[in-house]
Amino acid sequence: MIDSNNMVYSTICFVIILREGGVLLNDAFKALADPTRRKILELLSENDKNAGEIADYFNISKPSISHHLNILKNADLISDERQGQNIVYSLNTTVFEDLVKWFFDFTKKNNSGGGTDE
Repeated sequence: MIDSNNMVYSTICFVIILREGGVLLNDAFKALADPTRRKILELLSENDKNAGEIADYFNISKPSISHHLNILKNADLISDERQGQNIVYSLNTTVFEDLVKWFFDFTKKNNSGGGTDE
């Protein structure tokens, strides 16, 4: 059984740990907290898209889309590349791999039975 106090402590400790490259994984979690940004990531998981193509899926202003894209870029969840007059965005799967690894390590540590008296 997972001790909720231990889980909170571990989560707090985790958010201050820098991931490789100096980007806080906490930035990734914050970026993932927004449903619009999660939808953008879903769209980019299908294929790379420019900002206009991404904006077509939403009923919000293009500056708002740009803001969401910048947050995702700052969290290193997406990358961009200039192709002619367009900037094409693509998914950065490395950060997702880091997040998944953290979740597996976290659950393994908390499910190891370290806190039971048998």
